[in-house]
Amino acid sequence: MAQNKNAVIRYKALDKCFSNPYKKFYINDLIEYCSNVLTDHYATETTVSRRQIFDDMDFMKSEAGYDAPIESIQDGRKVFYRYSDPDFSILKKPLSSQEIGQLTEALETMSRMKNLPGFDWIEEITTKINAGLNLQHTEKKVIDFEVNEYLKGLEFLSTLYQFILNKQPITILYKSFKSKTVSSFEISPYYLKQYNNRWFLFGWNNKEKYINNLALDRIERVESFKSTFVESEIDFNEYFEEIIGVSNNLDEEPVTVTIELSENIIPYIITKPLHGSQKVKGNILTLEVKLNYELEALILSFGEKMKVLKPSEFVDRVQARVRNLNNYY
Repeated sequence: MAQNKNAVIRYKALDKCFSNPYKKFYINDLIEYCSNVLTDHYATETTVSRRQIFDDMDFMKSEAGYDAPIESIQDGRKVFYRYSDPDFSILKKPLSSQEIGQLTEALETMSRMKNLPGFDWIEEITTKINAGLNLQHTEKKVIDFEVNEYLKGLEFLSTLYQFILNKQPITILYKSFKSKTVSSFEISPYYLKQYNNRWFLFGWNNKEKYINNLALDRIERVESFKSTFVESEIDFNEYFEEIIGVSNNLDEEPVTVTIELSENIIPYIITKPLHGSQKVKGNILTLEVKLNYELEALILSFGEKMKVLKPSEFVDRVQARVRNLNNYY
């Protein structure tokens, strides 16, 4: 079989299918995937025949091809195809020093999650990669991330992540800080976000018809239930653009918040912006954000180094918080 451009593209596409342990690829799936890859490559509708796929598999299995360990697995009346050796790939080749450096950096980043409940598989993967590529690491740890592995609710993180990927509606038993009783929510889960070292789940409340924001450390139990998953119309990259933190009232508009800064904090605020809308002119900081609890808490965390000037209703809210704080001392 001629090693033309189309064939190479098909071999690489099939290699991805056979290497994927999380999906069963039947012959129609292989035809569809290869056809889509060629269509995307040439920007014109391209269809691969059933016969062509079988010819490609024969070539890939041959000594003249790649000696690929392709096996067919009977699944009821149908057959799916995969590599018998899960580590095999026709694309395997030695990594360059730059690629090894990038991979080492990625492994260091992944290691921050390995102690979280449900993510212990990361330890196994990083160990295999290190052993397989013989990556050299220093004996001493040279990078660290702020992760509280003892935070309550982390045991739900992996489970919720899988429910989101599979678009599975869930029931959540939840007890907020303000309530003495447990509430039940039916949620179509969409998004997980970490803020201030806490994790939050965002999803559609199927009964009340609004976006729910639930802290994982207040969740008592999570269960799947049979219901129609409500697809999200929200771009969560945009959802957080107008707020600091996680509280977003969709009915409100962002406002201009004006803050007076002490001289010694200006370099810190310039080098570590509070928000993407931030502007600093002299000792005056302006933000274009929605007013929420997290914004109040952030400003108060700087103590006397920040003074809110506008808007007036936000000044009143911060002053009330300061007065309540003074009552404790």
